[in-house]
Amino acid sequence: MTRASQGPSRGCWECATPAGSAAEGTVGDDEPVTALPAAGGGRWVVLDPERLPGWLARFGERHGPAIFAAGETEVVVTAADGARAECRVPFPPLRVDPTAPYGGLVAHALADRRVGVLLVRLGGHAAGVFAGTRLVASKVGARRVQGRSAAGGWSQQRFARRREGQARTAFAAAADAAAATLVPAVAGLDAVVLGGDRRALDSVLADPRLAALRPLVVEPRLDVPDPRLRVLEQVPRQFRAVRVRVVEPPRPATPQVEPGP
Repeated sequence: MTRASQGPSRGCWECATPAGSAAEGTVGDDEPVTALPAAGGGRWVVLDPERLPGWLARFGERHGPAIFAAGETEVVVTAADGARAECRVPFPPLRVDPTAPYGGLVAHALADRRVGVLLVRLGGHAAGVFAGTRLVASKVGARRVQGRSAAGGWSQQRFARRREGQARTAFAAAADAAAATLVPAVAGLDAVVLGGDRRALDSVLADPRLAALRPLVVEPRLDVPDPRLRVLEQVPRQFRAVRVRVVEPPRPATPQVEPGP
């Protein structure tokens, strides 16, 4: 990719792309990207930050020269044919560099950070501190919480009370793990990433001991299975990922053919 030249407005760039690149549906080594339908149209593409420069180059090759408008939370790439790639900035805000392609998005995404992670589901919890992608401290545990009962009457009410008590015990254990692992490291954390069940996380974070973690929480919340050490070790790929909403160019209108006499 060549150095971007300043575009028509502040924070915008135009960038040339190399010929002979693959289409945007693949990300190097023929590895397919993760793509999901996006609300409101288009699709979400999830990229490892190391693959972002090549993907953006291929996007430009497929759709034509592009203008890049960079902001603190999003970098929008608009190609000549009208296609858009709306890149969500991981760990915002992005300190926009007007002299850099994409406003410095790639360098920002690749930066090593010290990140606290808290994963909570009814089936377990995990708290860890990562230096880059390396797990340097962790605490993982599980508490038994019974599933829902189909019984009715007093039996169902007793079961519900017992289940609520088990859930409170499980969430207290998760808070203990976070207080022991994340709170001592909070001064050196760049961010805190959450994963698992939203209501369970809200309950755990309500613990007064974890107040210092709340201002560091960043989106998105990760979707994870029951937290185990193996699950915790794999989350850097999720929290480092760059999420891109791709909107294809509008299709040209089909000319109407008037019927003959």
